[in-house]
Parts: sequence; C-alpha cells; structure tokens
Amino acid sequence: MLDDRTVQRALAAKGAYKGAIDGAYGEATARAARCALIGDHHDIAAWIDPRCRIAIEQAIMAAAGIESGPVDGLAGPQTRIAWERWQDRLRGLTPRAAEIAHQPDVFPRQKDVPGFYGEPGTHQAMLDLPFPMRLAWDKGTVIRRFAIHEKARESAARAFAGIRAHYGEDAIRRLGLDLFAGCLNIRAMRGGKALSMHSWGIAIDFDPEHNPLRWGRDKARMAGPDYAPFLDIWESEGWISLGRERNYDWMHVQAARL
Repeated sequence: MLDDRTVQRALAAKGAYKGAIDGAYGEATARAARCALIGDHHDIAAWIDPRCRIAIEQAIMAAAGIESGPVDGLAGPQTRIAWERWQDRLRGLTPRAAEIAHQPDVFPRQKDVPGFYGEPGTHQAMLDLPFPMRLAWDKGTVIRRFAIHEKARESAARAFAGIRAHYGEDAIRRLGLDLFAGCLNIRAMRGGKALSMHSWGIAIDFDPEHNPLRWGRDKARMAGPDYAPFLDIWESEGWISLGRERNYDWMHVQAARL
C-alpha cells in the first residue's frame, strides 16, 4: 500500500486536503479522500472509509502511470500488482512514482523547463516583497524586490504574501525566513553539468547557513515543525521543496517539478 504521507500530499495537490502533511491517516485525511472521489462515483456515500482509502490509492497509482484497474476501492489482483509496482519504483527499480503522484502540474518538469520558460536569464520581471529581506551573505543589506521569471512571479508573490500573513514580520526574521540567498543565477547545478533552475529565475534559496546543501532533515533548520507552514505555502502554489522531496538542499524551492 501507499504510505500515509504520499496519500496526504496527493490529496493536497488535488485541493481536497488542507491539513498537515504529518503521515497520520486520520479523520481529516479520510474525509479528504472521500471528497476527492465524489463526482467520479455516484455510490461513494455507501463506501466505508477503508474502501475509499484503497480507491484513492488506485487513483494515485493510475495518475503515476501504473495500471491499477478500475477505481473501485476493491483490492483485486490488478490493484495488488499495482502496489508491487509502486514499491518497485520507490526502491529505484523503475522511475520514482511518489515524485509524480503528489506534485501538481502547475509548472513543468525539470526536463521541460527550457521549452516552457525559454532561454536562461530571459523573461525576467521584478517581484516586490511584502516584507523586507536580508541578503544571506551580507545581513546588513536589505532588499525589497528581486528578479524572477515572469511565469513564476505571480505564484511567488502569493506565496510571500501568505508567509507574511501566517508568520508576521517578527517571526519571519526570528526564523530566518527573510534571509535571501538568491533567485536568478545562470550556472550549472552543484556537482553536475545541467543548468540549475536558478538559471531561469525559477528557484529561490533561503538561509543557507542553517540549511546547507548536504544537510538532511536531522540537521537542516528548514526541516523543523516551525517551517512546515512555510513549505506548505510554497507547495500550495505548485512550487517544489527539494528538502521534502529529496532530503537535501532544504534552503531551495523551485517552480519546476522533478
């Protein structure tokens, strides 16, 4: 079966689940699963919660390209085979299913970025910030705007507004969410040859001192509970947190799927 956190994130991507991505499949998640199925199944009211859970897993696997049979909430032979294939993907035997299922298709996958965003460094616009930010490498310098790709600008503006509304400026500064470490920067990915998402101005880094590239959730500050709403806000706009997806580079969010 699929893990609870994957199910919650897939439901959140569908707009059905608004709670914490905490890996606990409780009443709120069960209600979200039932809500996500309404419209496709006229007899959903008669289904018990375990059947709804299986049905939403069938739908998630189907969206990830795994044939799971009809979305009927019944664990037949095809569904059991699909679960095995899902686990094979998670073990790296085939492409990662979890990365496909829960990431909303607001923005393109990394491989499709050039076709969607154009040439690196082009189509940039200025984003005015709703709170002052400090340069991470020179904390005495305050910025109130920065360059970002025009196709990512509006979603980023909504995210920053949501962050200010949720935390307030005092908490933003206390948590280091105002430490800006860059957006547009035409360069290769660290340790690779492919261009970084920063090359298109579609990635933003925060507080690198406390979230270095190779730190995992056991050390990175951004992995802590105080930062969950911050990452939830970005994900609600279709942005991806590399920390949550890959457990490294927790400073980084990007307007491109993996």
